[in-house]
Parts: sequence; C-alpha cells; structure tokens
Amino acid sequence: MIGIQREDIDLGRMIERARVPEAGAIVVFDGIVRDDDIQEMELEAYREVALEELERIAEEARRRFSLAAVEIVHRIGRLKVGDNILAIVVSAAHRSEAYEGSRFIIEGIKAHVPIWKKELRRDGGRWVEGEANTMNGIES
Repeated sequence: MIGIQREDIDLGRMIERARVPEAGAIVVFDGIVRDDDIQEMELEAYREVALEELERIAEEARRRFSLAAVEIVHRIGRLKVGDNILAIVVSAAHRSEAYEGSRFIIEGIKAHVPIWKKELRRDGGRWVEGEANTMNGIES
C-alpha cells in the first residue's frame, strides 16, 4: 500500500501485510512530529505527483534490495506533537536488505516527493525546506 492521507496511520495493519512467508525481517520507520519548539505542523502535498514518486521509489527499493513487501503512508493536514507523519514498513528475507531498503525509501522521499511542511509556533509559522539530498543512482 502506498498512500497519502489525513487519517492516522495503522502501523499494526501495515506490519501484518508485510509479514509474508519469504520475509525474515520487517523494518518499521515511524516518523512523528517532535517537540522542536513547535505547536503544530501543517503538511501539504501535490498529491498526484507525490503518489507517482512514492510508487517509483517503492518499486526501485523492491528491485534494489529484494524487498518482499513495501508500504508507505504519508499524512497531510494539521498535526500535533506526537502525531504520526510518515510510516514505512518493509520486509525482506534478511535484515540488511530490510534496513537498507527502508533507508533508501526515506531518503528518496525527502529528496523527490513534493510534500511540504509548515511549522506553527507561538510567534507564527514558517515553511520548512526539504533536504537537498541527491540520491546516488535513483532512477527518475
């Protein structure tokens, strides 16, 4: 499952879907809103392009790291400290592929997916620029 949604993320369901017979490892990344002197965070996405990019990154990760399952869900809307922002669940035959695949996906999202966040503080809000990562060898 690849998705962008306003609702909270059901990590339990994602993990269950990744639990397939050929998997010996499941890696879960749960990105949450941290208390970084902010009150809330507003996330927006260019949904159509973001979903295409998430699919492309997931497929590249499957191919490169022999992943048995890949699930990515990114939230949009207004979120509070402690809320889930992004969940990535991958499974693979071995832990090294699962860890590497998960890391590849998160870095790909930061570098290529049009999702923007605005930090809302007591003194106002500010849009946060994404990391200007370059993905070594990611296919566009």
